[in-house]
Amino acid sequence: MGRIVYVHGQFVPEEEARIGLFDRGFLFGDAVYEVTAVIGGRMIDNDLHLGRLERSLRELAIPLGLSRKEIAGVQAELIARNALLDGTVYLQVSRGEADRDFLYSDALAPRLVGFTQAKTLTGTKAQQDGISVDLADDPRWHRRDIKTAMLLGQVMAKQAARARGFDDVWLVENGLVTEGASSTAHVITGDGRILTRAASRATLPGCTQRALALLCAAEDLAIEERAFTPNEAQAAAEAFQTSASSLVMPVVRIGERVVGNGKPGPMTRKLQALYLEAAGVPV
Repeated sequence: MGRIVYVHGQFVPEEEARIGLFDRGFLFGDAVYEVTAVIGGRMIDNDLHLGRLERSLRELAIPLGLSRKEIAGVQAELIARNALLDGTVYLQVSRGEADRDFLYSDALAPRLVGFTQAKTLTGTKAQQDGISVDLADDPRWHRRDIKTAMLLGQVMAKQAARARGFDDVWLVENGLVTEGASSTAHVITGDGRILTRAASRATLPGCTQRALALLCAAEDLAIEERAFTPNEAQAAAEAFQTSASSLVMPVVRIGERVVGNGKPGPMTRKLQALYLEAAGVPV
């Protein structure tokens, strides 16, 4: 027997989980999702993730009908039933089930599913040594601020980057870096400023990004919210990306250019330590 998962109000073995053929998340990608990191059995930045989930649902007019406390209860029960210490807990909400039609009825009942994934999040080789990221044209739609399940563009970009020998990929639109395919992109200038894009419809508002920004403010570290070019990124003193599953991840090569001396820099190391300390992880 495998994991216990959550499907439409019930906790069941994954082998018994069923999602309907006419679920709009399956047919249209008409669904939103969230991923929360779990370290030592505790969820990290979960209030930020649930706040973003609620916003995504509002933007798509999907009336889930569960409170934030109730959703957190589902997450906690999944973690407990699967004895998860380190990894992620995934939630997805679809608009509901109905015969295939582009137009939907307001009477549809949204469907919530969830599961856990065990994964080592801290002390990984990638976090110690840094990763390489490719640069690729951004193929996605224009409402990237909504965390939808429509991820084919990201899948294609990541697959192409892996085939080219890179660990991940940053996306570029109109000559500017938007974000990573599943992360928020940051660079650090020679004078110590942290650059990352401001919130807009062009990018997903990162929860790890926001949590780190609050920590930086407390440490009086300068964050400049503005777009930057691939050339600026490649010429930066340091670079990193943030996400729930990678936390603060050093980037040591962007495209064919090595960043700095090719090793995670001192500011990135400081930010890693700040974030892990705030999460209650021994550094």
